[in-house]
Amino acid sequence: MDSLFGPDGLFARGIDGYEFRSGQLEMARTVARLLAPDAAAPEEGCSSLVVEAETGLGKTLAYLIPAVLSGGRVVVSTNTRNLQDQILEKEIPLIRQHLDPQLQAMCVKGRQNYLCLYRYRQSQAAAAGELFADSGESLDGWVEETVYADRAELSWLSSSSPLWQKICCQSHFCLGPSCPEASGCFLNRLRRDAAASRLLIVNHHLLFSDLAVRRTGYGEVLPRYETVIFDEAHHVENVASTFFGFTFSRYQVLDLVGDVERSATDDLAVKDRRAVSEAAVRINGTVERWAATFPPERGRFPLPPLLDQRADVLAVCEDLGTALHQLVSVLDSQSGREPPWPQYAGRAQELESRLEQLLAGRNDDTDGETVRFTRWYERTERNLTLCVTPVDVAEDLRATLYAMTRHCLFTSATLTAGGRFTYFLERLGLPADTPTLSLPSPFDYRQRTLLYVPAKGFPEPSAPGYQASLHACMETLINHAGGRTLALFTSFQAMETAYQVLRDRLPFPLLVQGEAPRRVLLDQFARRTDSVLCAVASFWEGVDIPGDSLSLVIIDKLPFEVPSDPVIMARINRIRAQGGNPFADYQVPRAILTLRQGVGRLMRTGTDRGVVAILDARLFTKGYGRHFLRSLPPSPLTRDTAEVASFFRTDDETD
Repeated sequence: MDSLFGPDGLFARGIDGYEFRSGQLEMARTVARLLAPDAAAPEEGCSSLVVEAETGLGKTLAYLIPAVLSGGRVVVSTNTRNLQDQILEKEIPLIRQHLDPQLQAMCVKGRQNYLCLYRYRQSQAAAAGELFADSGESLDGWVEETVYADRAELSWLSSSSPLWQKICCQSHFCLGPSCPEASGCFLNRLRRDAAASRLLIVNHHLLFSDLAVRRTGYGEVLPRYETVIFDEAHHVENVASTFFGFTFSRYQVLDLVGDVERSATDDLAVKDRRAVSEAAVRINGTVERWAATFPPERGRFPLPPLLDQRADVLAVCEDLGTALHQLVSVLDSQSGREPPWPQYAGRAQELESRLEQLLAGRNDDTDGETVRFTRWYERTERNLTLCVTPVDVAEDLRATLYAMTRHCLFTSATLTAGGRFTYFLERLGLPADTPTLSLPSPFDYRQRTLLYVPAKGFPEPSAPGYQASLHACMETLINHAGGRTLALFTSFQAMETAYQVLRDRLPFPLLVQGEAPRRVLLDQFARRTDSVLCAVASFWEGVDIPGDSLSLVIIDKLPFEVPSDPVIMARINRIRAQGGNPFADYQVPRAILTLRQGVGRLMRTGTDRGVVAILDARLFTKGYGRHFLRSLPPSPLTRDTAEVASFFRTDDETD
């Protein structure tokens, strides 16, 4: 690693603009020791390493190069497509150029991202000629030239296009070895090439989908691997919770019914078209009645109290279960065992089983320390979803990830809370003595940034007058910055209220989440140097806007999650039942990690300058505030807006 990353190493000599970073070298050395073929393995499970590498350190190369040199098959799992693209378009070509010209590396996605050649030919035949998308573009030339038929190659195909659903790979439509297009199947080609690759790039969802399938003993999604590297590892618990639980939704039922109805129309071999149509109509009516019976309020709510208190809800759930059971019988009787009818019957049976478990698992929701799952429902504008979520994924990870791999590396810019890894290790079921490494950003926060917290007397978020004080302070700060502001809020209501107040007070263009797609908003914001972007949720991370367009990040308050959320509530109850302190052990660390992600939007390169403003007096009025402050970058702290104004004047004079 020294010969590559050192101040006189290969990269310093061979790459224009390469800067030696001691943290990058230290991380590369540590990862190399973990992945060394002769490294001692623990008696049980895999060898794990947790590395917090803050922005600007170059952590991607620091783990990719030891992974490539290890000689084994490595899966790199990310949470975002942007990071996958960076690895494939920037890091992999660099490694091939300077280190390993023969490196076989590829990105693998979920099967629905690839075109099914058999379904495409069927749709082509039905169209009696070329197949055109709603944009007027023909797919025929692309299909003849593409290697894997990845939908991402079709920039002109809208995300809502119904055409893709008719021609993409889906397990319940797959004919397997008996498919007449098996020899030219894009998915088969992808799997062959993936099996020959040493480095696979996936997202967390696909990785955990693979682990969930392997756990059943009935196959695998990815070829065998011995090392997993999780980048953006702070998302691992949430994604794992999705795949170690299950859902039942209105959309899942309607998707099945839609497929059944289309096949009943197209399949000449169907035995009893009338019985299929009647079963589909019955399901359609029952699922709509089921969705309408649940309370209309949008949000996430515990399921058991509703089932206990509302006999009509329980009754319509049972009616839907009966209708699904009848559908299974009808589908089983169609066209012998020829696809797609067995697959449809399997999907209906799976939905029936999930609904049964949701109705029967009442003991899973007690407050005892042995609780494994929590049951809840979510209503959105168009959908109703019932969910079963594990309260703790530690045991599931031990039974799958740690039992099936030799090495696991977890890395992110934000893994510690208050300078400690305790929260992350406990939530992921890693031993307390797991090796950890915390590497600070090489950016000069002391000279190039400022942290602003309102002066003494500023009301706390729950106090009268907070909103008026918040909006007045935001107006002052944004004017000092000349716009150039990303304002992050902890709720849509707070964002909308601030937007309505400030749009008439500020002389700068105001953008607000929801008025355009995320990509469009970020592009508009990046192209101007005077605009203000108000946002929540996903904008707290993944926003990478270097330069003058973003010089002020405002955070309205500490991002504590709503404790009434059913999953959060279940985890709080579990910690309390085990004798822990849910606020200190769970809620504060989670809020710290989210806050650090938001603060991280400011400095994206070493030449950036700016101010982070956290408009929450609890940083000084509450004892836990010091844990938040200790977790932030080493920016000079001010509680005087005059110092903020002076900072931006100096910035302008420098320009």
